[in-house]
Amino acid sequence: MHRLAVALGRMKFDGFIVAILAAVLVASVLPASGRTAGHLDIGIQVAVAVLFFMYGGRLEPRQALRGLTHWRLHLLILAFTYALFPLVGVLLTPVLGVLLPPALVSGVVYLCLIPSTVQSSITFTSIARGNVAGAVVSASVSNLIGVLLTPALVLLVMSGGSGAGIQARAVVDLVLQILLPFVGGQLSRRWTGAWLAANGSWLKYVDRGVIVAVVYSAFSRGMREGMWTQVSGRDLAVVAVVTTVLLAFMLQATRVTARRCGFDRADTIAVQFCGTKKSLATGLPMALVLFPGQQVGLLVLPLMLFHQIQLMACSVIAQRYAREDIPSDPEGGLSRRSGRPTAPDGSETDLPPDGPVRE
Repeated sequence: MHRLAVALGRMKFDGFIVAILAAVLVASVLPASGRTAGHLDIGIQVAVAVLFFMYGGRLEPRQALRGLTHWRLHLLILAFTYALFPLVGVLLTPVLGVLLPPALVSGVVYLCLIPSTVQSSITFTSIARGNVAGAVVSASVSNLIGVLLTPALVLLVMSGGSGAGIQARAVVDLVLQILLPFVGGQLSRRWTGAWLAANGSWLKYVDRGVIVAVVYSAFSRGMREGMWTQVSGRDLAVVAVVTTVLLAFMLQATRVTARRCGFDRADTIAVQFCGTKKSLATGLPMALVLFPGQQVGLLVLPLMLFHQIQLMACSVIAQRYAREDIPSDPEGGLSRRSGRPTAPDGSETDLPPDGPVRE
């Protein structure tokens, strides 16, 4: 317990999470309504399109393709993200249907269908002294294919009686607000890629500002529809327990499976951190597009809880990995002193700096 407290104390203060919680609070007290809500919805639609344009402009497809030579690692991570996670979500549905309102059940299923994170997957892998290059490729590929695969999974898994599903209008919105901007960002990398990379330090606030606005809009709509009259403190506690157990199961499953598949320590760490993450930055705006007119506020609650729990849990796990004593590999591996990759001559190579753990 003392070690857990120390690890949590070392975590960076995350103003992004505070801003999201503040948006929920403000929407609960002062929800947007009338013309203001209409103008906000239009602004959100434009902002989401800009957000996915920037996502497309930042992801380097050539780098991802070059890194696919370690295909077993990437295939295993993608299998956890887009096969095991969705399967677990489907299997949980009958049990959750007895315990939770339909919108929260749909929310748990939805969080199982979205892509992995990029930055936090890479950062945790770096802190734990894992295969950072593999994490970069896997997280990037997950987000590249997630733009198409997540809506397809939602259509496949959530079109029945789970309480939510893609409507015809959502397909058009998906193309206009997510797919076309993302493809446009990819095609524009020749002109915008360098600028986006050079200005990433302040553009991240644009990303987060859009997400906070999405949260405010979703919860404002929920307040107008009497959202909090349909969910109790017990429901929120059940969701917190379910998301915690879900994360614990996936963390154990990724670690055990990677080891049994013969992956070394560095690859196992990459599988564990990349295969268990779910992206708040992608999942929130995508939910607003995929589920128009539905109770998006309740639907994204499980994702918001899961996101915070995964940051806390993975911070502890990464620090534990970082304290392990690792022998050097004479043919190129990890330095016993620092855990950084080494060349055959024993010299260390650089990893990305360990910055604040964020989305």
